[in-house]
Amino acid sequence: MPEAPPAATGAAPPTTCIEAEPFALRVTDDSMEPEFAAGCIIIVDPTGVAKDGAFVLAEINGEYIFRRLERTGEGDRLVALNDGYAPVALAAGLESVRGVVVQRAGARRRYHKRYD
Repeated sequence: MPEAPPAATGAAPPTTCIEAEPFALRVTDDSMEPEFAAGCIIIVDPTGVAKDGAFVLAEINGEYIFRRLERTGEGDRLVALNDGYAPVALAAGLESVRGVVVQRAGARRRYHKRYD
């Protein structure tokens, strides 16, 4: 994973233009299949709105995790699309979220998709 991404959604707002710039990451495992295959590129917006059902990048215990955000009355958690991965509770709430996935890219144009 890259060095710590810029200030995040749910955290303090970015203080410079560089902190607010979207960045790209490569998916390294099968936890988000079938929507995001291993090896695909995702574009993360650190200023995006982290709402229920959004795909987010979060920092948990110093490591970064890419999952779908579920917001319930019991608290926030990150859920993988692949059932082989356990949900992760967000003890710090949205403070852990570093950005929202806004686009998926791949080798073929038909694989490209935008997320709102």
